[in-house]
Amino acid sequence: MQKIIGLKVDLRDFSNALAFEFYNCVKDLISNKKLLELDNFTQHIKTSRLQHSINVAYYSFIVCKFFGLDYKSAARAGLLHDFYLYDWREQKQPEGYHAKAHPIIAKRNAQTITNLNKIEENCILRHMCPLTPIPPKYAESIILSIIDKYCASFEVIMNLFDKK
Repeated sequence: MQKIIGLKVDLRDFSNALAFEFYNCVKDLISNKKLLELDNFTQHIKTSRLQHSINVAYYSFIVCKFFGLDYKSAARAGLLHDFYLYDWREQKQPEGYHAKAHPIIAKRNAQTITNLNKIEENCILRHMCPLTPIPPKYAESIILSIIDKYCASFEVIMNLFDKK
């Protein structure tokens, strides 16, 4: 587990009650070797796809918890929403245009490591709204979709201004 971009929260600090609760929602996923391969792919400039997924998962967890929604499903779906193991800039997929195809691929990959509930499945499949033709069905899916764009924007901005 890593730090969340934009927050001082260290997800390895289990004295932090929210970090501990988040970890308990995703502990079976975060140790999966296949999912950890996402760290080998760049998502936004210098942010790995794994770090991006952790960011989306944690922020979705926090927002859904605040609103009394299914925060566990949101956290799990956030971790799995970009679960594809290729560089989309180099490798074309038979499913078609990456923005529309990768949610289908991510869902298929997620189903190889866990059982998805309806909210998790919808979050993964609809996180690219409005590029996907069918809109999100659940509040958790809408929140995750918005947070995905927020995290992507924040990661790009942070990386552009990182002087390291």
